[in-house]
Amino acid sequence: MSSKSSARYYGSFKEMSPIRAIAETLMNSHNVRKVDIREAYEMAKKQPGVTLTDLPMYPEFVKLHHLPSDAKVLDDCHGNIVGRTAQARRFYNRLTPSQKNKVEGDLREAVWQMQHYPLIKTEAVLGMDPDLMLKATFITTETDVANLFFWLLNFAPYEQLQAQYEKSPELPIQDIIVVAFNEWTCDDPFYNNVGAPQLALVDEKHNVIFNLGMRYFGERKKGTLTLAWTSGIRIGMAACHGGIKELDFTTCEDPKYHHLGKRSIAFYGLSGTGKSSHTNSHDNAGTLPKGVSKVVLHDDAFQIDLENKVCRVWEPTLFDKTDSRPPDHPDWKYTLGVMNHMVAEIDDKHLPVGLDVRNPNGRALLDRDLLGKYVNRCAFPKALVWLMKDSTLPPIVKFNDKHLAIAMGAALMTQRNRAENVPEEELQKLVFEPFANPFRVYELYRDVEAFLNVADTGAEFYCFNSRGYWKESDDILEPIPLKTSLTLQSAVLMDQLEWEPWSIIPGSALPTRDSVEKILPGYYDRYNPYNRINLDKYYALLKNRFQQRIDFLTNSDLKEKPELQKLILDALKLNI
Repeated sequence: MSSKSSARYYGSFKEMSPIRAIAETLMNSHNVRKVDIREAYEMAKKQPGVTLTDLPMYPEFVKLHHLPSDAKVLDDCHGNIVGRTAQARRFYNRLTPSQKNKVEGDLREAVWQMQHYPLIKTEAVLGMDPDLMLKATFITTETDVANLFFWLLNFAPYEQLQAQYEKSPELPIQDIIVVAFNEWTCDDPFYNNVGAPQLALVDEKHNVIFNLGMRYFGERKKGTLTLAWTSGIRIGMAACHGGIKELDFTTCEDPKYHHLGKRSIAFYGLSGTGKSSHTNSHDNAGTLPKGVSKVVLHDDAFQIDLENKVCRVWEPTLFDKTDSRPPDHPDWKYTLGVMNHMVAEIDDKHLPVGLDVRNPNGRALLDRDLLGKYVNRCAFPKALVWLMKDSTLPPIVKFNDKHLAIAMGAALMTQRNRAENVPEEELQKLVFEPFANPFRVYELYRDVEAFLNVADTGAEFYCFNSRGYWKESDDILEPIPLKTSLTLQSAVLMDQLEWEPWSIIPGSALPTRDSVEKILPGYYDRYNPYNRINLDKYYALLKNRFQQRIDFLTNSDLKEKPELQKLILDALKLNI
């Protein structure tokens, strides 16, 4: 399924928004030169702020795209702001008529200014599965060519998938347009954000986004994915910011596991919550049976196709933090490009250094070969896991009530990370990030309805605590080692756990003593919620956390669906 050009999508051009019309006119200007990935690479090497390292670009990628055989990884450093600025987002379809009129005029002015610079564009295909493909065009200045090159690394250059794209039946979705102009300046306080005037203007109904005053590549990537996710929602799919893998137990050496067949599990969380650790773990810390086969769909963005009961991936590459990868880490072999990295002379070579030495959000684009065997579609998930930073929750909770399961996803409690351009004190606060997707631009109730459909289609829902569990207070926590969580993941996939109701939270369940002690000796007493020190204070905080969830969802756009909202809110009431 492929997207449509504007001429094919709109019955009348009068249906097009002015924002789309501004972007479309720019895209089709004779002053905008089209470049491919090879020219973009040669241009990016010369961009100020870009360092040509001595680290070879992943050879298989180089061959695929006919880049120079000696192509090296580029390091693009962005300046003061090295993360996303959520405060910069403005949603065109939520503006008042007078605000729309103002923004439309400001955009026309920005584009007029932009046209005084040499302009370039390129095209990519979003979606690696032939049954879900969108065409996207990225327009920017030559001074931003490194981001254009990285955008082509992150997605698939149009030429790579053109034949598949053209054979796909059309979707009722228009092509995506992304416009970027780093040199934009504005002293209007309407646009002033943390660090500098920035604007990410999103028109999700017409699949266009403007990134103004933003150098950070993550704005281009997430802006593009935002429109892709939203497109999926418009055709009845569930949008997922998470990781998902599929395990095939029919290949196990021991035939007693063969009946499990193929099972997928998905993890939803922000960076630093364990999403990648759970998705990419090879053998779950040795807890999977020998011979089990694993494939990874992705650990960032995918779509659940409810009609066909499959999951489909949007991107061919990974965009990873590198704070835990020293220069001798084997993952560097798969590198395509890096951002905001220190470059050091090591053994007479200039090499990028991870570890966030230079700044707090070093990033790398990595080929998906890093994951081992991967696929572009996988089975409908057996289990979906919310990764929480709520210290009042045990290491694992199962939700047997679907409304409670979706309520916990809609009020997913977590902490921000250094990928965000926010003050340091904000990183310590617990925040709500519904379904771990900070890039949602449509109403929350649409995600609630979509994930309820996922539950009705047969998926199980769990919560994993990725912070630590109350021991004596909210500051003195019982650690939850990653190996413990990985063992629990294996147990879920292999049906090793039996469950008993957690009466405090109706509709939830905890592992029984006998079942969990077989795989994790000492677990039951260590994490039993009835064994917490200062139990009254623990219950008080647990009650407070759930009341925060209720308050958050009460004030959300779920109020537009009162019957649905009542079901969700009622599911969050505790027996305390």
